[in-house]
Amino acid sequence: MSSDTLAKAATAPPPRDPADLPVEPRIVPRRRVGQWTAAAAVLVLLALAADSVVRNEAFQWGVVADYFTSASVLRGLGLTLWLTAVVMVLGFALGTLLALGRLSANPVLRAVSWGYIWFFRSMPILVQLLFWFNIGALYPQVFGVRTVDLLGPVTIAVIGLTLHEAAYAAEVVRGGLLSVDRGQTEAAQSLGLGRWRRLRRIVLPQAMRSIVPPAGNMLIGTLKGTSIVSVIAVQDLLYSVQLVYHRTYQVIPLLMVATLWYVVVTSALSVGQYYVERYYARGSERAR
Repeated sequence: MSSDTLAKAATAPPPRDPADLPVEPRIVPRRRVGQWTAAAAVLVLLALAADSVVRNEAFQWGVVADYFTSASVLRGLGLTLWLTAVVMVLGFALGTLLALGRLSANPVLRAVSWGYIWFFRSMPILVQLLFWFNIGALYPQVFGVRTVDLLGPVTIAVIGLTLHEAAYAAEVVRGGLLSVDRGQTEAAQSLGLGRWRRLRRIVLPQAMRSIVPPAGNMLIGTLKGTSIVSVIAVQDLLYSVQLVYHRTYQVIPLLMVATLWYVVVTSALSVGQYYVERYYARGSERAR
């Protein structure tokens, strides 16, 4: 062993006792007594509410089970789904045209589109349906055909709901188009793409990220809003259960049948909306 090594060994400090080493502070998680207490209270209240609903004989769950898949209720459900699909397709088709009119450089198109949206957003949907239902008082004949024969309850429901839906869809589509950076349009224009091709291939796919969430809410709202057509004797889901409980006087269980069907369909639409949003959010942080 060299002299340098011996010198270093002689001058090195003695090993320290582990007990003399400083103890690192222990991190103790914060006690969230209030949050856990509130969560427990909410769970208890939910359990009590669920127990009261299940045990309450006034709901007549046996009657609910008997009528849940009855032929009349399923026919009403089918008409409700059909109305929702038709109104959404026609409403967004007309709403897209109105949105393009709002964004047009033509002042006439802008004014007409703005006036349409203002008018139909100002009129309650029930008032509009009742107005169309009594349109024969203003125009007894159209093209030589009696109005009452030309416009049945289902046709009136489609017209009224579509005109109402288009006004809101126009603003949804317009907001989505405005959310696309103008540089995207300018880049497509520099490549020589025509106006409609730019709209279809560049602007709309990006605008769908902003259009889909409110459009999904409108779809669910339209599904529930179709129940209002029962006032003009359209045999949708609500009107179908009303026909039954007017005959059997079992109001609560039949209303529960309609409620459960609305919950089932709304839940399915919410799941579909989630996947559609993920599809159009590909490549963005919202897709995660």
